[in-house]
Amino acid sequence: MMNVITVENLRKTYTTYKRGSGFGETVKSLFKREKVEVNAVDDISLAVKQGTICGLLGPNGAGKSTTIKMLCGTLFPTSGKIESMGFRPYEDRKKYVRGIGAVFGQRSQLVWDIPPVDSFNMNRAIYGIPREEYRKTLKHLSELFEVEEIINTPTRVLSLGERMKCEFIMAMLHKPKIVFLDEPTIGLDIIAKAKIREFIRSINATGTTFILTTHDLEDVAQLAEYVIIINHGKKVFDDSLQKLQHYVGEKKIVALSLAKPYGFDVPAAVGARLIEQKSPVELVLEVDTAKTPINDFMELLSRKVSFLDISVKALPMEEIIASIYAKPSKE
Repeated sequence: MMNVITVENLRKTYTTYKRGSGFGETVKSLFKREKVEVNAVDDISLAVKQGTICGLLGPNGAGKSTTIKMLCGTLFPTSGKIESMGFRPYEDRKKYVRGIGAVFGQRSQLVWDIPPVDSFNMNRAIYGIPREEYRKTLKHLSELFEVEEIINTPTRVLSLGERMKCEFIMAMLHKPKIVFLDEPTIGLDIIAKAKIREFIRSINATGTTFILTTHDLEDVAQLAEYVIIINHGKKVFDDSLQKLQHYVGEKKIVALSLAKPYGFDVPAAVGARLIEQKSPVELVLEVDTAKTPINDFMELLSRKVSFLDISVKALPMEEIIASIYAKPSKE
């Protein structure tokens, strides 16, 4: 599978000025200011394969938004190289943008006071989409999202879920090869989120590449094939979702419902620890199955207690991501 985006040694540096905290230092800064260089993106290299869904993650201020802006061509890098679909986004922007789309959960592309269908028509004119092709694409996308009626309603009266569906249609009308998604399900209810994710998967199945930035890790778990994590401007993880889930070891969450209150020590020596006690008979343990296979652990546990119910789950992705954020950033 070929790369649709290749990034080499990408760097974006901003120059700011140090300000004093006291009156004297503030007056001094009026005549002489000390420059401070901040590397928002610090020597990042990555590749995105064609037809995949890539999660680009990082805490606030990590540099992921700056990276996305450079990938979209709206920001010029300080140094390094970006090649996307054969273009350099910051040099060939007019040609490049015809092949990309974007959906931003907190910023709308739709005109507030007119129906979405009128905004769609403006996009048709901007991208020079033939009318017959436009009609077929709009019909297909409207049916897919079940919004045939609401696209004729002013955008301002639509619910958030309805508006987000229309945002996706707006972004997909010109059939982009790459779509950038920034918090595409933010604020949506469970049903609307499921519909958006279903749509992303169906469009991805046709060969469209998606780059997803989000703080909703359920989006990542359900959509992404691989994940790139940026922290303090540096890449700290770049691998498959499966590798990410094993990043902190083969740990499982074991929830127990006991027949009677427990009176034993959680066997830490075999890689287990108590992480929550909901009641005298309800326990949640974390078990490192690299030290003790889950079957062996359950056999050991059954000798000590009698339990009514048990569930075994993978370590929550929030904990996995947090453990990566906590580690020192290095390429």
